Amino acid sequence: MGFSVSWSWFAALSCVLCMGGEVWCECTEEGMKIEDGYYSLTRQLQSGSMLFYTCKKGYYPYPVLTRTCQLNGKWRPEKSSPQICKLVECPDPTVLENGDVSPPQDKYFVGNETTYECYSGHNLRGSFRRVCLPNGKWSGFTPICSRDSGHNCPDPGVPAGAVRIGNLFGIGDKVKYSCSNNNLFLVGSKERTCLENGQWTGTEPECYYKHTYDSPLEASEAFGSAIKESLTTLQPTGNEQSGKNFRISKDGILNVYIAVDISESITEKNVTDAKDTIIKLIKRIASFTVSPNYEIFFFSSEVIEVVNILDFLKDGVQPITIIEAIEAFDIGDHNTAGTDLTLTFETILSKMAFIKDRVGEKNFTAHHHILMLFTDGAYNMGGSPLPTVQKIKNLIYMDHSSGENHPRAEFLDIYVFALGIEVFDEDLQLLTTGLGGKHYFRLDQITNLQKTFDEVIDEDAVMGLCGLHKAIDKYSYGYKREMYPWSAYINVESGDSKTKCLGSLVTAKFVLTAAHCFKRNDLPRHVTVEIEDGHGTVKKVKDFFPHPEYNVSARVDQGVLEFYDYDVALIELETAVATTYKSRTICIPCTLETNIALKLPKNATCQQQEELLLKDRLEILNFLTKTKNSIEEKDAYIHRGDTRAACIKHALDAKTIIRTDKAEVAVTENFLCSGGRTIDYRSHIACTGDSGGAVYKDFEHRTVQIGVVSWGNKKKCSGGGLKESDSTSRDFFLNLFRVVPFLKSIIGVTTSDGYSPLTFLE
Repeated sequence: MGFSVSWSWFAALSCVLCMGGEVWCECTEEGMKIEDGYYSLTRQLQSGSMLFYTCKKGYYPYPVLTRTCQLNGKWRPEKSSPQICKLVECPDPTVLENGDVSPPQDKYFVGNETTYECYSGHNLRGSFRRVCLPNGKWSGFTPICSRDSGHNCPDPGVPAGAVRIGNLFGIGDKVKYSCSNNNLFLVGSKERTCLENGQWTGTEPECYYKHTYDSPLEASEAFGSAIKESLTTLQPTGNEQSGKNFRISKDGILNVYIAVDISESITEKNVTDAKDTIIKLIKRIASFTVSPNYEIFFFSSEVIEVVNILDFLKDGVQPITIIEAIEAFDIGDHNTAGTDLTLTFETILSKMAFIKDRVGEKNFTAHHHILMLFTDGAYNMGGSPLPTVQKIKNLIYMDHSSGENHPRAEFLDIYVFALGIEVFDEDLQLLTTGLGGKHYFRLDQITNLQKTFDEVIDEDAVMGLCGLHKAIDKYSYGYKREMYPWSAYINVESGDSKTKCLGSLVTAKFVLTAAHCFKRNDLPRHVTVEIEDGHGTVKKVKDFFPHPEYNVSARVDQGVLEFYDYDVALIELETAVATTYKSRTICIPCTLETNIALKLPKNATCQQQEELLLKDRLEILNFLTKTKNSIEEKDAYIHRGDTRAACIKHALDAKTIIRTDKAEVAVTENFLCSGGRTIDYRSHIACTGDSGGAVYKDFEHRTVQIGVVSWGNKKKCSGGGLKESDSTSRDFFLNLFRVVPFLKSIIGVTTSDGYSPLTFLE
């Protein structure tokens, strides 16, 4: 049950006498401080203000996490000892059956290491070595010493800090779990049953302290796995949702309900982080061209709706409209006193009932429902929300029975993300439901869910979509590979000549690069392409095709010693690249696939794509540079319209231009011009080694290539790396919109070994 706020008659009377019956007493700062930590207040020292204690990583506030200023001017709870930051403790790991834990200790704290060894005749499953982590959990997996013979199900083990009742593991046998002391509470299944398929029902339980949190990796794997178990990308068959949709079964419709607590016990930062996280989720879903129906609201004692799911039953709502509505919400405009969780679920129930009435009971059976609740579980109004949650189950399940084995249990998932410092875990766990893994998450930072939302789609389900990538803010090369899964590295070695270029994967069999990466006598056997796809990194080349009109000597007679018009080539690989999260194609202009990525109608024209991608006088694009140990992203400010002439005139500074005063002789209309620096912007300059790389633009997890790195007027750096342009340095990128016929002639036709072509627009 949630907490309720009640004041004694004595406390209320003392405040009235204290202030003459006009206003309540304020609290004082006496005894508020915490050793080695800090505190924050929601309403300064006014009555009703909440005090939150914070400690550095690996420590937690003790003896209390929060306090509230009472009407009588006193803080509650009162402290029995000074407030300190205490070292995080992990649950007792010595619950291991049929084995030994070393070293044996009364308590285990952050940094303590344990090892596990089984008795003779027993085999160890799980981790043989574990470390107590700053989030109050043990690293690795629960160690289990078991014979695992003669049983239908494997020994489920005993998690740290837990007690298990039940040692029979046959079909229908049950095991029950509880935590070993009152300072711990159980997260996960209290009871599990052995099934005929040799699996245990439910999820492995864990014992948490009040200072225990799920790590970002745990939450990512658990929530991402749970979503992937239930969501599939299928083609639509009706008009209710357009494009490819998050679906669970054929012809299914997905309704997503998101509710965020903004009551007094939730900090404004938590609300802001929750908003950012929801926006990331919506963008991630939209990047797959899926369109669920959304209901999004914030709640305290009232419900503030920002996105109405009923609007989706009419003409639909664009993702940008949803995002703008969330961004526009300001917690300062609303009353945050009081919390009514029951009203929250009643709001969702009423929307579900309306949809059922609108579409009819038969069609409603195809609707799948995901509820995401961000709260600490504290409520002081409306009573317990459990009866309303049961009504939601009755509505979805079509009867009054319940349980994880209900035939329609897959149609409803309720996820709870615990926010706040003081969380009512037992109450919140009772609200969760659904198949496919863990549905309750305790996070100290809700923003850690960003990586989780990068995992919500099964890679196999979206393998045909170009330009997909993950939004991972990491600095190691391994993570950058996931951000640019289309990037390829080209090596050309012929005799003493060695050339390194970049490229981009445009189909499973073809890599796009610059024509000048190849010399006249180069052969396919001289070329290799590096791209990681899980089946090796170095790819052999079957053939390569420079643009037929590329001729570096074509304008020598006009004083241009090196002429790079039509500087584009395609490389055909001997074997196709497997689609994974580290190897995926980029979108290219004038294809149906790019229309879909840009959310354009299927019959949109090539010109409409170009107008959308290149619409500003100073358009910001990006390209990559690779050094020995890393890959980095560069900024390119493209000068268009009335600014282009001033940009390309600096081509005449190139040493390879000796006898013309007209920049257009070297820089045809096929080129984009980048470079220069002002107070307002600074372009990066291309280095040797960047040639052939994609010049691209991102559309929220979808990447569209617009150009190819070709040449520059100054050699300012070599071997890759980040280098800013000076006021007169310029780079020229071949515009792919100008060479579509060439691209279509090679990758717009089926290959000899049967690989499907891209669909180019007419």
